[in-house]
Formats: sequence, structure tokens, C-alpha cells
Amino acid sequence: MIIYILRRLGATLIVMGLVGLMVFMLLHLAPGDPAAVIAGDNATPEQIAQLRQMLGLDDPLPVQFLRWMGDVVQGDLGVSIYSNEPVAQLIMQRMEATVSLAIATLAFAVPIAIAFGVIAAHRAGTTVDRLLMLFSVMGFSLPAFVLGYMLIWLFAIEWKLLPVQGFTPISEGIWPWARNLILPSVTLGMTYTALIARITRTSMLEVLSEDFIRTARAKGVAVPRILVKHALRNAGVPIATVIGIGIALLIGGVVVTETVFNIPGVGRLVVDAIARRDYPVIQGVILVFSGIYVFVNLATDLSYTLIDPRIRY
Repeated sequence: MIIYILRRLGATLIVMGLVGLMVFMLLHLAPGDPAAVIAGDNATPEQIAQLRQMLGLDDPLPVQFLRWMGDVVQGDLGVSIYSNEPVAQLIMQRMEATVSLAIATLAFAVPIAIAFGVIAAHRAGTTVDRLLMLFSVMGFSLPAFVLGYMLIWLFAIEWKLLPVQGFTPISEGIWPWARNLILPSVTLGMTYTALIARITRTSMLEVLSEDFIRTARAKGVAVPRILVKHALRNAGVPIATVIGIGIALLIGGVVVTETVFNIPGVGRLVVDAIARRDYPVIQGVILVFSGIYVFVNLATDLSYTLIDPRIRY
């Protein structure tokens, strides 16, 4: 196990290096001049050239990349071109809102999705199964921003039950914090719920056709016990895999959801940075998100041994 973890951590460093290279090249080869954006419309060519030299944008791309990677290895993600603040500090200031949204989404999506998948597999071919899978297809097909505006119109504008937008820190109370997260987490969690529910149903159908399930039924074991203790446990590896993979959906959906609901999180930070061509912020956020995703994948792989003791590394 230790050797496997060390090998995966080594592969993670290589992946992060490649991610950094691709992000650096894509951003610097994109059209537009960040110096001109920062200087403003009234800046003269001489002022723009001076600003480019000050920011090191006149250096060759390999030099810029090596300088940037050297700073990243030391824990320095750079300084924002727009606000002149450390990128790590900007990310940490926005992290509470994004982490809160991700946790609320997982708490909403995972239990509902697994329950839907188990029920659909147990009632396969019935009206209940078709309705649950129809819900899954609709949830996966409906864009997050469309669903978000629909929920805002219904629950915030028409019924006035929930706030339209914004974020309340948890330090100001559990209910104010949760109240602001209900609509965003439902919006972000619909696609996630649909994906997990479909995979859960498929995995459960395979397990429910096994001989040991038929034996348990013949012995008169209660249906809930068969579904939860026997079938769901043995179908857990594919479900855990799709939950881990779905973190990528959360990372991508956070950007849209935070924009729709005006949540001051990391997603909004990267949207603003793209509009301002703030290279250090964009690179720092992508590196942080990539690191989180790689860590989640590693944790998912390690969780297989807890779900199925027959798996060894």
C-alpha cells in the first residue's frame, strides 16, 4: 500500500507539471495583451511597453515558464496583475464559499442519487424505474444556468422563500449559511445526482442477478437488508468511482453556479481573472483545482479496499 501511494504521488507530480505547462502555454498563446488591459484604453504604446517589461512579459516563453514553476515549487503562486495581491491569498479568501457549496452539493446529491439508483434497480422495468431514470436524464441534460434561473424565479421571486443570491459565512450562523446554499447546491447537484443514480442502477442490476442474492432471497432475508447490506456493498466500487469522477463536474459547475447566484467563491474569481487576463490568478486557480481533483482520485482508489476487502494493492 505504501509503495502504491508513493508511486501515485510521483505520478501526481508529473501530472501537475504537465497541467502547469499546458495552462501556461494556452494562456500565453491566446490573443490579447494583459499589459494593454491593465494599462487601460488611454495608455500610450510607451506605457504599455514599459508595463510589459516590468511584468516580465517580454522574456521568452521558456524563461517565463521556468521562473513561474520555480516560484510554484516554493509555494508562491504569484501576484495578481490586476489587484497586486498574492494569488494564494486571493484563493484562500474565496475558498470558504466554494468549499461550502461543494459540501452542500455532495450532501444533497449523493444520498438522493444512491437511493434513486437502488430503488430503480429493485423496481427495474416498472413505472417507478422509468420515472426515476427520466428524472436522471432530465437532470443530466438541463444546463445548470437554466435550472438555476428557474429555481431563482420560483423559490426566490415568486414564493420568496429563499434568497436570490449571495453567501453568508458559517460564522454568522448555521441557518443563514445553509439558507444561501440551498438553491445553488440543488442547481449544481442535479447533474451529479443524475450521473450517480444511473451508475448505481446499472451496478445494482448486475449484483442483483448474482447467485448469492438469489440464495439470500430463498432464505427469506428481508428485502431492505438484501439491497443495502448485500447488493449495495458489492456494487460499491463503480459507485465510488463515479462519485470521484463527478468531482470534475463539481469543479466545472462551480464556475457557472457561483456566477448565476453571485457567490464570491473561487469560481467567480477565475471568471473575473479571465475577463481581466490576469494570468497568475488563472494559473493558480487551475493548479489548485487540478491538485484537488488528483487527490480525490487517489482517495477514491484507496477507498476500494474499504468497500471490497478482496482488493489489494
